[in-house]
Amino acid sequence: MEPWHNGGGADEKLRRQEAEAGNLRRWSCGGTGAGSAAAGPEPCEAGGAASVLRRDSVRKNRPPFPWFGLDIGGTLVKLVYFEPKDITAEEEDEEVENLKNIRKYLTSNVAYGSTGIRDVHLELKDLTLCGRKGNLHFIRFPTHDMPAFIQMGSEKHFSSLHTTICATGGGAYKFEQDFLTMGDLQLRKLDELDCLIKGVLYIDSIGFNGNSECYYFEHPTDTERCQKLPFNLENPYPLLLVNIGSGVSILAVYSKENYRWVTGTSLGGGTFFGLCCLLTGCSTFEEAMDMASHGDSTKVDKLVRDIYGGDYERFGLPGWAVASSFGNMMSKEKREAVSKEDLAKATLTTITNNIGSIARMCALNEVVLSLLQAENGIQP
Repeated sequence: MEPWHNGGGADEKLRRQEAEAGNLRRWSCGGTGAGSAAAGPEPCEAGGAASVLRRDSVRKNRPPFPWFGLDIGGTLVKLVYFEPKDITAEEEDEEVENLKNIRKYLTSNVAYGSTGIRDVHLELKDLTLCGRKGNLHFIRFPTHDMPAFIQMGSEKHFSSLHTTICATGGGAYKFEQDFLTMGDLQLRKLDELDCLIKGVLYIDSIGFNGNSECYYFEHPTDTERCQKLPFNLENPYPLLLVNIGSGVSILAVYSKENYRWVTGTSLGGGTFFGLCCLLTGCSTFEEAMDMASHGDSTKVDKLVRDIYGGDYERFGLPGWAVASSFGNMMSKEKREAVSKEDLAKATLTTITNNIGSIARMCALNEVVLSLLQAENGIQP
């Protein structure tokens, strides 16, 4: 997560030092693009090489608050916010009221309007980021509400604190002009797949509040012995990374900087949500997921046992495996017997089964061959 870059002032302590020397200068409100945002704002007047170096050092080591990052997807917008917990009394006295209001608004609520949600259960506590200690909050809302979000930022005068915000995802391009004209904010666009890989490795390195974030299921098909276990990512390469968003992208990753896009599928999270809206009348992603959690997909799908009367032993196919997604819906009687929850669960099962099948085929073609070369033996 990269914080928003400052566009409105140097470190206050440095300002006082310059003022005492009779050399207080005006500062510009940011650069003109991603490059200038990355480098930080430039002074409106020349101030000597030593002074510029001191200011650059301050900005590099202690980026000014607030720290945000945006991932603007096709279905959902994900916002990450770092809440500092080590603010000194001096810093608190020097904070502008606008900054205090933003922090209070984001951390004291779990819902924002009718669609914005802060996932409290995902909060990462007691992190050290850029030398500061605090908590990482995750907030999401539907992408179609992006204009309202930009308008809210304008009303809360975000641009008085920053002029550039780091963003990734397709929406960083789609809404770039809206941020500029409505919110007086420039976007520093970052490649979403670069961010994805670095984010996975970062989250694994810090863990989830003391627990491993990466895991796998041992004995996944045995309900009695199935258990969730941590997965060690110390030396993960090569690996297959399956990114499930509105659609799905599958990457073969050979190192942190070396990866390639293998394939993808248009059947992803957006497909699940869209079909659930059509089949069940739900209106939010949370409602769709809640319905799915209470449904029974076997009433909707035709299983192997529905065809064979049990397992297909010759090829090791268990009777509970799905032979035809939504296959039972050919029967009028079965259509009348299913609930909206059953339809939602069957939709989720259909999408995830498809993603799993594609990922497995890609793993056989990409990662396993690489493992054979690297490990000189077949890996389970």
